[in-house]
Amino acid sequence: MNRRTLLGALAGTAVAVPALSSCAGGITSLDNGGTSAAGGGSSKGGITIGTANFTENQVLGHLYAAVLRAAGVKVTVRPNLGTREILVPALRGGDIDLLPEYQGALLHYLAPKATATEEGAMQNALAVALPAGLQVLPYGMAEDSDAFAVTRETARKYGLTSLADLAKHNGKLIIGAAPEVKTREVGVVGLKDVYGVEFKEFKSLDSSGPLVKGALRKGDVDVANLFTTDTDIQADDWVVLTDPKNLIPGQHIVPLIADRKADSTVRKALARLGNTLTTAQLTELNRQVDKDKKDPEDVADAYAKQHGLAG
Repeated sequence: MNRRTLLGALAGTAVAVPALSSCAGGITSLDNGGTSAAGGGSSKGGITIGTANFTENQVLGHLYAAVLRAAGVKVTVRPNLGTREILVPALRGGDIDLLPEYQGALLHYLAPKATATEEGAMQNALAVALPAGLQVLPYGMAEDSDAFAVTRETARKYGLTSLADLAKHNGKLIIGAAPEVKTREVGVVGLKDVYGVEFKEFKSLDSSGPLVKGALRKGDVDVANLFTTDTDIQADDWVVLTDPKNLIPGQHIVPLIADRKADSTVRKALARLGNTLTTAQLTELNRQVDKDKKDPEDVADAYAKQHGLAG
């Protein structure tokens, strides 16, 4: 997931890479606790959480809010603000203070040529690539990666099992995805660079949402960009194409926060959530919103209470 807008400030800057240490629950943290060299922040004035424009990120934003409120922090949630290209500048500009992110996607946004794929290595690379004033906190157990899926019928028709197979049918297949996927590394750009894939057409739809999934069901697109925690993949018996050349990096959930708000209260609350929430649980929370039509905030609050993360 590739954007170059923030790289100018990083060019030519040498940054020391903190050592990594392992914590329980598969979480890796920076030895210095992720603190900024400029000093600690404070959440006493409250925190504004922003989320992206898809279900899971909204659920995560409300989960962050639930655990922070339980820790005594005043929280405002601004959901559905848009894509990373909107959210990261908003975070830097002070419009929001915290947002749920995904390791590999964030790394590719900040450093398109980054090669790290292992969780600890990506965390270290993020520490180098992040602009001044921002930091990532320890990543959690739960993860959600991009996936490129086709219907079972399309897989049989074209002999598709991996992303490499798409190149055998260059100029024939239509891909559907959110608009930004057209220019992202984990998207059309990377599929061409890494696998030599060229599509007949790109249809701008949404992020693993009703538009792209509806188009896949109706046959309006042949390939859809989805998320691995989307329960419709199994329900509709779609085929997720394998990625033998590792175009798609690992995507553990990681809080991205402004230094100005990253105090110990925030760190501890979000670490508890990260050590508790699993991929399977996150998938189920997504299902409750998408299928049962429950409110993301209600789903997040219920989960936090059920798991002792909120009163």
